[in-house]
Amino acid sequence: METLQQQFKQRESDWSEVRHQLDELIRENSELMKKLTDAPQCRLVAGRCTAHTHAHDQEGRTEGCSLVRRKVTSADQKTKTFTFFNGDIKHILEDGKVLYYYAGSQTTQTVHPTGLEVLHFPNKQIEKRHPGGKREILFPDQTIKYLEPDGSERTIFFDGTVVLLSPSGEKTVDFPNGQREVHTSQYKRREYPDGTVKTIYPDGRQETKYASGRVRTKEKDKVTI
Repeated sequence: METLQQQFKQRESDWSEVRHQLDELIRENSELMKKLTDAPQCRLVAGRCTAHTHAHDQEGRTEGCSLVRRKVTSADQKTKTFTFFNGDIKHILEDGKVLYYYAGSQTTQTVHPTGLEVLHFPNKQIEKRHPGGKREILFPDQTIKYLEPDGSERTIFFDGTVVLLSPSGEKTVDFPNGQREVHTSQYKRREYPDGTVKTIYPDGRQETKYASGRVRTKEKDKVTI
């Protein structure tokens, strides 16, 4: 009887330890689920370690907000690759360059050690973000747009047309044929290579100045030369 009692106590002790471990696992799982609920952008992690591929799957390891599913170090130790639960992939190169592929948007982001960021979108659009705040966008049709930190913009179209937009909203358009168009809140003006300048005002009044000095003004029902 005494032996049976000792065995029973031992089993009770073993069960208590198992129960404690189970409670710990339930608590950890609850914390992980809470993280996923509070931050949907976070991803789960799971895995295995392989000596040949230097691959490590680490449960619970985080990389930024995302939970890492798999980490792989190249054989030459020069590249580290992280894969995430939702398909995102991150590469860290020896020279400090970081490449991140967003599976959801199929967009690739490259961050250089200098701080320059380059984004490649699935529609072939490329965007460069410079450390000082300047942005450069190359569209699929070869149009290039430059956005400055002060709010000004410069757009160069494939045919050579250049559009400048000032922080105040004034727009200047330079055409390949030498003509220039200026848009402000006060008027819209067209300048021609021969020196002619045509201005249209908000009230509908039009004024044309010729290179000879002659001025032609047109109002609703009246023309003055």
